[in-house]
Amino acid sequence: MMEWTDRHCRYLLRIVAPHTLLYTEMVTANALAHGDADRLLQHDAAEYPVALQLGGSEPELLAAAARRGAEAGFQEINLNVGCPSPRVTRGRFGACLMEEPDLVAECIAAMFEAVTIPVTVKTRIGVDDQDSEAFLHRFVERVAQTGCSTFIIHARKAWLSGLSPKQNREIPPLHYDRVVRLKQAYPTFEFVLNGGLVKPEQLAELSDAVDGFMIGRAAYHDPFVLHAMELELFGEKVMPLTREDVVLRFVPYLETQLAEGVKLHAMTRHMLGLFLGCPGARAWRRSLSEQGVKRGAGVEVVHDALNTLLCAA
Repeated sequence: MMEWTDRHCRYLLRIVAPHTLLYTEMVTANALAHGDADRLLQHDAAEYPVALQLGGSEPELLAAAARRGAEAGFQEINLNVGCPSPRVTRGRFGACLMEEPDLVAECIAAMFEAVTIPVTVKTRIGVDDQDSEAFLHRFVERVAQTGCSTFIIHARKAWLSGLSPKQNREIPPLHYDRVVRLKQAYPTFEFVLNGGLVKPEQLAELSDAVDGFMIGRAAYHDPFVLHAMELELFGEKVMPLTREDVVLRFVPYLETQLAEGVKLHAMTRHMLGLFLGCPGARAWRRSLSEQGVKRGAGVEVVHDALNTLLCAA
């Protein structure tokens, strides 16, 4: 979700889903050590609860990054051991680390020593030819020796060569059953299911078998699906909400950020899928896309886009 779930996106998603734990885009430990850490860690307290997702394979750098994240106010630190991107693999982090469980354990142990907030791992069910259930169980057992008890499992294996990141999200088959069996084998650990979850009814079918769900691109392309999923999981605890409500509640944030020099398009690009599947959705997207990038664009663009949608519906 790099360059997707930035702070503006998370603010929008918090409006849609008040009960959901949000995650940052993956931030590398190296970038925090040598780049603009304040900018990379910038967020609004209204996003809480939110977890900082880190990428890296050097224990000392990850420990320092975790410490920065905790000091900045994040409620969880997550190590990404699931991204199959070639660029990520060249940096020796992401899914390739599944082949080095001892190193992952060293990294997690260092992060635990650096912070008092939860440290979690996001991974796959396997990598390349290392995709047996025994391999996955050994990986979990080794990492759990550090005290880590929460594992977010993308229920596909990763192919590090031959498949693009997009293909890695679509071609390797999903095996929810393996994650369910992980939970059965290690009932005291927390297992969060990820991958291919796009409908609320999927969560209902699996809610008794795992401890939680992570929704990625489905929630970006159709942000309002998170509201439907919260209704499925939390029922009457969730206040009724419409897509128009989300737009109007996001406007004050847009105004504040515009006053600080943020470009409108940097924020409204995350709203393009808000009316996915609704009458007038195409008019909404076109209006935001064409008008939001113009110099001096302000919140009137959003109001006009909403009016355009309602007229086209």
